[in-house]
Amino acid sequence: MSNSAPIRLPWWLKYVNKMMIGLQKLGVGFGGNGPVVLTVPGRKSGKPRSTPVTPMTVDGKRYVVGGVPGSDWSANVRAAGEATLHQGRHSERVRMVEMSAEEARPLLREFPIKVPTGVGFIKNAGLVTGPNPDEFEALAGRCPVFRLDAVNA
Repeated sequence: MSNSAPIRLPWWLKYVNKMMIGLQKLGVGFGGNGPVVLTVPGRKSGKPRSTPVTPMTVDGKRYVVGGVPGSDWSANVRAAGEATLHQGRHSERVRMVEMSAEEARPLLREFPIKVPTGVGFIKNAGLVTGPNPDEFEALAGRCPVFRLDAVNA
């Protein structure tokens, strides 16, 4: 896997994301371990930007893996530091804490086990060949991993 090749997202991704966001707005949840909609202010426009993500729980803490290096949502999260997660009609403010590459390694190893639906996406992006924990661990420093900490209102 080349580190310099541009990552081409599937043509259908924007449409699927819009559909998932629309279903969430209608109150359709996808279960406790399913995708949620992460909304964060755009770092340039300040307008709310939403994207579906699938959190995973490791040792009682929740994490989100950015499956595409350089994604807009992860850059927006870095700038804002906080986001809102929407699942069905439930929403929650969270602080997004980016893990160092060393902290991310064991979490990335867990990703193919905890979020098997995300494996195909990362494989299609050309970053891994399959659900091999060693390949996912090797993404440390390339694919961001954020810890989700609840923000007390």
